[in-house]
Amino acid sequence: MDSGNMGRSSPPSFSSSSSSSSALGGARRIVREATWVLSMVVLLGTVLIWVMMPTNTYRKHWSLSIRAKSGSSTYLGNQGYTMLMFTFPVLFIACLGCLYLHLGNKSSEPQAGKSGYKRNKGLAMWKRPALVSGPLGIVSWIELAFFLMFIALLVWSFATYLRNGFLNIERMGPMHGDKVWEAKLETSGLRLGLVGNIALAFLFFPVTRASSVLPLFGLTSEASIKYHIWLGHIVMVLFTAHGLVYILYWALTHNMSEMVKWQKTGISNVAGEVALLAGLGMWATTFPRVRRKMFELFFYAHYLYILFMLFFVLHVGISYSCIMLPGFYLFLVDRYLRFLQSRHRARLVSARVLPCDTVELSFSKTPGLEYTPTSIMFINVPSLSKLQWHPFTISSNSNLEKDKLSIIIKNEGTWSQKLYQILSSPSPPARLDVSVEGPYGPASTHFLRHEKLVMVSGGSGITPFISVIREFIFMSPTFKSMTPKLTLICAFKNSSDLTMLDLVLPISGTPSDLSNLQLQIEAYVTREKAATQSSKQARAVWFKPSSLDEPLSAILGPNSWLWLGAIISVSFIVFLILIGIITRYYIYPIDHNQNKYSTASRAVLNILVLCISIGFAASAAFLWNKRINAKEAKQIKHLVSPAHSPDSGVYNAETELESFPHQSLVQATNLHFGARPDLKKMLLECKESSVGVLVCGPKKIRHEVAAICSSGLADNLHFESISFSW
Repeated sequence: MDSGNMGRSSPPSFSSSSSSSSALGGARRIVREATWVLSMVVLLGTVLIWVMMPTNTYRKHWSLSIRAKSGSSTYLGNQGYTMLMFTFPVLFIACLGCLYLHLGNKSSEPQAGKSGYKRNKGLAMWKRPALVSGPLGIVSWIELAFFLMFIALLVWSFATYLRNGFLNIERMGPMHGDKVWEAKLETSGLRLGLVGNIALAFLFFPVTRASSVLPLFGLTSEASIKYHIWLGHIVMVLFTAHGLVYILYWALTHNMSEMVKWQKTGISNVAGEVALLAGLGMWATTFPRVRRKMFELFFYAHYLYILFMLFFVLHVGISYSCIMLPGFYLFLVDRYLRFLQSRHRARLVSARVLPCDTVELSFSKTPGLEYTPTSIMFINVPSLSKLQWHPFTISSNSNLEKDKLSIIIKNEGTWSQKLYQILSSPSPPARLDVSVEGPYGPASTHFLRHEKLVMVSGGSGITPFISVIREFIFMSPTFKSMTPKLTLICAFKNSSDLTMLDLVLPISGTPSDLSNLQLQIEAYVTREKAATQSSKQARAVWFKPSSLDEPLSAILGPNSWLWLGAIISVSFIVFLILIGIITRYYIYPIDHNQNKYSTASRAVLNILVLCISIGFAASAAFLWNKRINAKEAKQIKHLVSPAHSPDSGVYNAETELESFPHQSLVQATNLHFGARPDLKKMLLECKESSVGVLVCGPKKIRHEVAAICSSGLADNLHFESISFSW
């Protein structure tokens, strides 16, 4: 709409327009809430199925009734039942989640203030830390409650399966000439595998980065990695016990030849053993000591998940695999979209090298690419490693910097050390090939619901808070009365690390002062009694553009959630149609639903059709949006460096940093040398009714802040940890 015309509109017309917009926003909120309620109803129904599945009521009544209608299909066969009961509901929830998130993106009103806090006060109490230290790390009460309920589901399932299995043995007698205790041992091994499949069904949800399911519960993929770790350990414990019990059973019954059997129909033992070995290879590298000291081994070993999933399907067959299929299906969609995005070289404009062994990389982006504070982006530098991808915090703000995206990389590992050495050398490269995946972050921000926001960081943990402060810099002129007070408490080892504070304000688009922002920075240098002059100086490296480089853009365009929902639904429909045709006109004439067709062949056909369906739908959506993104990219593809900088090369950025209008930032900063922050005192002194406490950094500082917030000494402190445990 033209602003001049709107300004000349008569008051009645303007009022009518406002009323119409308000009514549209209200209708959108109602539809969004209804979508969330419907998804929760479907979820509860799915959970009920999981709870009832081990019982005789489900097996002898529910299952038989549904199988009689779906399992006899000449198009889907026996797998039609499991797809209807377990696959379809979760994919339907994922599509509802896409609609829910799309409607949320259309809401331009910030979710603010005290009223929102009061409505969610009960929920906020549940989000407080219940466990601060231990094998599970920092766990809130709501996380602990759901974890215990999940463990209860596994225990209930195993106990019920076992009880019913033992009753059948006692009533009908053991099979295969086994003794009663031998039959019970085999039954125990089988039930362990069935329960392990329950945990496997949830394993891939936390690592689906562009997930539409996690945001329904207020979660993000990067914050849910710990759930993936928990589930991974549970899966491997159960499957390892499953394998060992069967090996023990075969040894005691003198049937070790079973280990090398690959039956044409039914369970394939060899495939299960290969899957277990692949899983053990992954599991051995996931423990913290191995992961930290040998990250590359951990990273490459995780590619064994391909073998694990392939041979798992070959082991149990496609029909039973449909129980765990939804989570893996959504992961495959996300993984293929990431593959399409990573095939293009990103337009890397410059790198800012700071004296504190930190680099800020700046990429060109299209104005249509938007992201929220605390978002991250994965990058790959082929000259360092063709396979390794590493996540880094985005420091820029999509509202302040429409054509640039920046990430911060601290020199703390082998990979980042190599990158820093290249960029800080006297003769840095004229260009650097970089591929990206993302950005990924929360669907929306909730910081405005607090009266005060306290951000506690240690070392490079300050990086997520830079994007938060920049967001408030953008919002403060418009929503001044709604903007909370901001306190940044940052601890550094050396005074050279203080240069990271220069990244708080972007080079372009920043107001001349921070008068509209109530910002206070308490910076602590723990290992020095006074500031020392570093021999290093900040400098910037500019890279030459290439015709093959492309500005970063939203892979599925501005309506990405709607496109994702379309990909999920269309690909699944295409899969059903193709596998239905293959089953009806190729498999059914051989099989007649009597399980005569090779289980492995059926599984391979389903896997191929699944991959083709996802590839077709995702590629079509990607190519369609690429045309739209190309129009924006043409406008900035030949982006030139600022007039005061060469097209490529190095210049001293110290002068620029000193002349940058950041006087108000200096005035808002208090420096403390030779001391650590007294976090307990500083947090308990916050008297506002709602104080959001965000922490990012080493485990020690996160645990300390969590212990303070969970101590019960202050009811107004609401803890949130921003930690990336990759």
